[in-house]
Amino acid sequence: MKLRDELKFDDKGLLTAIVVDDESGDVIMCAFMNRTAIEKTIATGQMHYYSRSRGKLWLKGESSGHTQDLRSVAIDCDGDAIVFRVKQHVAACHTGHFSCFHRALEDDGETLRVTSEPVFDPKAVY
Repeated sequence: MKLRDELKFDDKGLLTAIVVDDESGDVIMCAFMNRTAIEKTIATGQMHYYSRSRGKLWLKGESSGHTQDLRSVAIDCDGDAIVFRVKQHVAACHTGHFSCFHRALEDDGETLRVTSEPVFDPKAVY
C-alpha cells in the first residue's frame, strides 16, 4: 500500500495535518496540506504546508526560523487526515507560544485560560 494512493483530499485538494511534538507528545499545530506540501515534506524532512489565506505553499519557519524536523507520518483510517510527529525548533505558534493549543476551557464551559507563557516575542520575529 502506497501513501499517495491512500490519501483522500477534499474538493479544494487539501487535507488536515495534525502536528505533534515528538518529545512531549503534545499536539502543537493543525494546518492544511496539498499533495505538493506532503511530497516536499517527505522529500526534505522539513514541514511544508498549504496556506489557504495566501493560496500558496509555505515552509514552516521560512520567516521565523522556527522549523520543524519530520520524525514520522501516520494517516487515519479514512485517509483524510495525516499526523506528523516533529522536532519543533523554538515554537510552532505565531503568537510566541510553543503550541498553537495554548488556551484551555475552564470548568464553567465558556471561559478560556492561557496555559503557557510565550517562548519568544512575535513583534521581534515578524
